[in-house]
Amino acid sequence: MPVLFIGHGSPMNIVADNDFTRSLSTLAAELPAPEAIMVISAHWLTNGTLVGCMSEPRTIHDFYGFPRELYEMSYPCPGAPEHARLAREYLGLEAGTCDEEWGLDHASWSVFHHMYPDADVPVFELSLDYSFNDWHPKPLEYHYELAKRLAPLRSEGVLILGSGNLVHNLGLIDFSTDAPVYGWAREADETIRSCLVERKHEPLLEIETFGRALELAVPTLDHYLPMIYSIALQEDDEPLSFTFEGFQNGSISMRCFRIG
Repeated sequence: MPVLFIGHGSPMNIVADNDFTRSLSTLAAELPAPEAIMVISAHWLTNGTLVGCMSEPRTIHDFYGFPRELYEMSYPCPGAPEHARLAREYLGLEAGTCDEEWGLDHASWSVFHHMYPDADVPVFELSLDYSFNDWHPKPLEYHYELAKRLAPLRSEGVLILGSGNLVHNLGLIDFSTDAPVYGWAREADETIRSCLVERKHEPLLEIETFGRALELAVPTLDHYLPMIYSIALQEDDEPLSFTFEGFQNGSISMRCFRIG
């Protein structure tokens, strides 16, 4: 199976008909049919790494201040407990533990509402270990190496999808729909794009060396980390192609890509 990274952006994309949401429908039609989908979610941050093993994941409305219709929506897809337990085995007991409580946050279901509107493909999530040691988060290389252990899932028919945003600064967001893109946001997006095109993963694990633009683009690691999991699964001869490019609200890159 291919590997995806989706820049999911605002929850308003759940009900929007725009270039981004239409690209999701197009992408799904071009993919081989998955046995299950594993989502590395920017919105499930835990102490240690957890795998969602429930058979009926609940729809989580993890956003605030949006129109009522979003909170009335659900995405009643089945879970994939067997594939989730397989993922747990590949991760190793010290890294992965089954979780029966979380479900699907909007990093998952806001995307699949457009990709698989019939909610007939089993989905499970992988959390991000956001624990700190001496006030420092785990290094990006830790996540990169952990993600590599998940590679055998691709041969089991599992579509692995990282859901976050390459550039994600809510502190500087412009809520107008036609907001101009900040110069630093465009610069950061282009820097990351160039590394992806040239398959230069090491610089993407050392973003503190990139300077002010990346500092503004990635003020926290939560939305950047899912991309690290996706690129860790790229094999030496695998192509990477962009399935969508653009910005929303001035400070959010909606760039998406496919590996394989």
